[in-house]
Formats: sequence, C-alpha cells, structure tokens
Amino acid sequence: MSLSVDGGVYRISFGWIVMSVLLQLSEATKSYGPQTLLDHAECVISDNQKIGFIGRNGAGKSTLCRVLLGQEELDSGEVIRSPNLRVGYLQQHDPFVPGESALDFLMRDSNQPDWKCGEVAARFELKGRYLEGPVKELSGGWQTRVKLASLLLHEPNLLVLDEPTNFLDLRTQILLEHFLLDFDASVLVVSHDRSFLQATCNYTLELSRGKLTLYPAKVEQYLVVQEEQKETVRRYNATVQAKQKQLQTFIDKNRASAATASQARSKAKQLERLQTVDVEAKEASVKIRVPAVNQRQGTALRCEDLAIGYPDREIAKDIRIEIEHKSRVAIVGDNGQGKTTFLRTIVGSLEPKAGVMKWGHNCEFGTYAQHVYTTLPQTWTVHQYLESEAAKDVTTQQILDVAGSFLFKGDAIQKPIKVLSGGERARLCLAGLLLSSCNILILDEPGNHLDVETVEALAAALREYQGTVIFTSHDRHFMKLVATDVIEVKDGNVAVYAGDYDTYVYRINKEIEEGERAMGVVHKKAGTKESVSLNKDDKKAEKQQRKKLQTIEKKLAELDTRKKELSAEFAKTAAVAAAQKIHEELTSIGTEISKLEEEWASIQEELGWD
Repeated sequence: MSLSVDGGVYRISFGWIVMSVLLQLSEATKSYGPQTLLDHAECVISDNQKIGFIGRNGAGKSTLCRVLLGQEELDSGEVIRSPNLRVGYLQQHDPFVPGESALDFLMRDSNQPDWKCGEVAARFELKGRYLEGPVKELSGGWQTRVKLASLLLHEPNLLVLDEPTNFLDLRTQILLEHFLLDFDASVLVVSHDRSFLQATCNYTLELSRGKLTLYPAKVEQYLVVQEEQKETVRRYNATVQAKQKQLQTFIDKNRASAATASQARSKAKQLERLQTVDVEAKEASVKIRVPAVNQRQGTALRCEDLAIGYPDREIAKDIRIEIEHKSRVAIVGDNGQGKTTFLRTIVGSLEPKAGVMKWGHNCEFGTYAQHVYTTLPQTWTVHQYLESEAAKDVTTQQILDVAGSFLFKGDAIQKPIKVLSGGERARLCLAGLLLSSCNILILDEPGNHLDVETVEALAAALREYQGTVIFTSHDRHFMKLVATDVIEVKDGNVAVYAGDYDTYVYRINKEIEEGERAMGVVHKKAGTKESVSLNKDDKKAEKQQRKKLQTIEKKLAELDTRKKELSAEFAKTAAVAAAQKIHEELTSIGTEISKLEEEWASIQEELGWD
C-alpha cells in the first residue's frame, strides 16, 4: 500500500488499484480521564468504500465520528481531509421548523426545486400526506426517511451514519439498505446491527483498545478471519513454549558438565532466539445466566374479538389470537401500525376498547419499555436496585454475574442511579427484569443500548429462558435468533403470521422491490440497470474483471489449502528450526491472502456486486 499526493488530493494504492483518500487519521490519541479511546490510531477512508464500524460499548466509536466530523479535537495526532470531501451526517436532533412539510424542509435544506425533492423523496416512499403534511407529526421512522432524502439531495461523497437503524421498522431499514447499496460514494456506518452491516458494507473497521483495524471484507468474514488468526498465533505460542521448556530442561541438566557445556551454550542461544508472538488478550466474553422460573403449560394469553386503541380512535379490532407458554413471540409491523398499542393493552396500561383479553393462571409478567428507566429510584445504587428486583432464591453471585453482563462491573455496581446515563439505566432495568421471578417477559426494543456481544448473549439467554417472551426489536439478527412465532400488526389487524421471521423479511423485501420497479429504480444488487446499458467496451471490461476474479478466487483457494497443510504440519513439528520456517511461510501466506482479498473486494465493488 502506498500514499501519494496529486494536486492536493491524496491517493491510496493497493497494487494496481488507485483510490482517492477522503479522510486520513494519523497517530490519533484521545482520552477521557483515565480512559484511552484512541491510542496512536491510524485509519484511511477512501472513495467508494462502504465501511461497517464495530466495537464494544464505550470503545469510542461515537467519539471518533465526532472527531472525523470536526465536532471534537484530538489530544494529539491529526485528521487529514481531502479538499474534495463532502460529508453527509445523519442528524439525531430535530432539524425541522414548526409547521413545515417534509417537502418544504427538503427544499429549504437542499435549495433544490420541488420536482427534484419529490423525485428523491419517492425513493423512501415519501408521498401524499407523508410528503405534504406537517413533518413534525410524522413518526421517528418517517422523519428519518426525510433526513435520508435530504442527505441524498446534498450529494455527499462520504456519509457518516451513527446507529441509523435504532427505532426504525423493518421496511425503513430495508429502504435504507437499498439506498446505501445504490449510493455511489463512501459510507461509514456505526451499528450494533450485524445483519444491517452484513447487507450494506464491504469493509469492516473495528475499534478495540484504542487501535483501529480496517479489513476489506464484510463483518461476518472479518470476525471469522480475526478468530482464525488469533487461534494460529495461540497454537504457535503453545508449540514455542513447549520447545522453550524442552531447551531449558536440557540447559539445566548439562550446563555444569564440561563434556556437555558447549551443547548447553548452543541450546541457550537457540532459546534466546525462540520467542512467542504477542497476542491480544481476549476481551471478557458476555454470558447472561437467567434464573429458573415457574414453568407453565398451555395458553399464556388469549384474545377474543379484542379491539385496541385510544379514547379518540381505534387502532385494531377483531383480534383473535392465542399465545402459548414457553413461546417467544416477535411482534412485527411498520411504525405507526400499533405494535406499542398492542403491548400496552396486554400489560394493562391501556384498557381494551372491546372484547376479551385473558392471561393464564399464575402468570407473572415483567415489562421492559423504552422509557421505563425514568421511574428508577434515584438514591439507590445499582446493587440495591438489582437486589430489590431479584427473585428470592437468586444468589449474590448471580446478581453480580448478571450485572457484569450488562457492563456493571467492579466499582460500577455501587454507582448511584442518579449519575447513570440513559443507556446505563436502560441496561439496569433489563438486568433487573432478567433476575426477577417473572415467567412472562414483555420486551420493547431490548437491544437498543447493547453492543453486538451483549445482544448475542441476551438472545442466547432468552432461548434458554423457560418462560414466555413477547417482544419487539429493530435488530433482525436478534429477531431471527429469538423468535419462535410471529404476530403482525398491519392495517387495523393483529394476527398470527403464517410463516417464520425469515419469511416475513422476505415478503417486505419483495414489496419494496416491486415498488422500486414501479418507479423505474433498479437495485444495484439485483443488477439489471447497469448491465442492460453496457456498451461493447463495457462488456469487454466486465468480462476481463470477471476472469480476474476467477483467477484470484482460484489462487485464494490454493493458498488456503496450503495454509491448512502448514498449520497441521506445524502442530506436529518438534524441531525448533523447522517450526520457525513453517511460521515464516504461514506469515507470508497470510500477507498474500490479505492483498488478494483487498483486490477481490475492489473488483466486486467495481462490478456492483458489493
């Protein structure tokens, strides 16, 4: 890789591939008190890269975004920005003026004519009252669509999106995916939603212990390769340590004897040259252990001719559903259709407008809603609250284990609730709920304040939970892992969906694609818009690129086979010199594989297969 400057524009080269550099982070350091977020971190963002930015809660991802946007300063180091850089940032605050419509806002914000704004708004299904009615009366998901349309109208060459899927329904998430796949510029997406990153990003950037790692592949591949590399180093170190012990034993036995002293000195030199490779200590894994609950059989909830809504309006009626004990039911539907209304009705915070709703015998339910943490006792500590919520047979160690799973470790367990952030309070409520004796859990967006590892752990815990779970979530990966049944809220109806969660996602995707085809928009991933218009020269170039891809894939397969052979040989090798030689070849193969994968990813992107 090389970096050069051409007419004030930075360019980065990977072999024969040249890309303009939009942003470069060099020797960046940033700390808050004793916590180091960036430790001489390095990163380059070039044009046409779609980067998924991952890292644990508190690692510093949002801080880095603010640094890149110029909203915060580094302690040391620098951010080098291309003179051609045009950043688009998905704003979390409300940019709207009272009384204006979405169309008014788009015209005001972009200085584009109404026809252009309407054309772009249609990409996000913004039309009719959603486009021409008061924008402040729209739900959060629809307002996000308006903000995304405004970003597109500004024609940025780098989009920075910080947790863009939070609170978005599935339909809006898929629209955002299509938008990003069709977006002909760079994107940096901070998200805990692994499914979203996998669908939209072909590069992965990880922030861990102050260091940045940029990998030219999707997040799932990155995580697999990362673990494989660590395992190779661990195996190498184990072999080296065994050989060190063997050499040290020989030296200790023979250094005092005149006849073998020279051999001992030779072995000592070998021992001095034989070094282990530093391997980063694994971050503490999250394991949420849910206490046992009183198991029930049969029907947990029965609704007969139920109508739900508010005094001034009805949301849904003629609801006839049954939820069985030990099922895990995902409540799905577009924002504004009535998911929260349904949940509020079944937990008793809203009275049914008609019909019958009945819980089974000895059902004890606990709820987690987005704003439940506002009612926490301010003077209590984290530990006091968890003790008060825990079932009688839950031990102090179980309380500490669950608290640690939700990032309340060490001194944090004694923090007063009044000093906790909103995210910390939300996690505390969820931890308390999982420690309780409830055999029914009703969860509204439980993963919003959790990182990837904790979401995975929560999903695993809910699968082991012996009670019933009724939940909503914007995280498709989480929904897929947890849900055994699906209930859809749509167009005034609440009914059991005849299919699993994957089937539901597929249906929504097809509906969106049909709408895009009706508007003449062809999704890049689907392929036809570009390929139909290719002229002969384009087709010839594409054919050459396809051949190059095949050659790279063949070479990667050969290298992978050789890597496996060497790893097996390394594990059996007793000779120190031979082990060192094998390790050097493994390192060389790893470097070559990384270069080929970079080239493969770039060609995929050029062909529109990213």
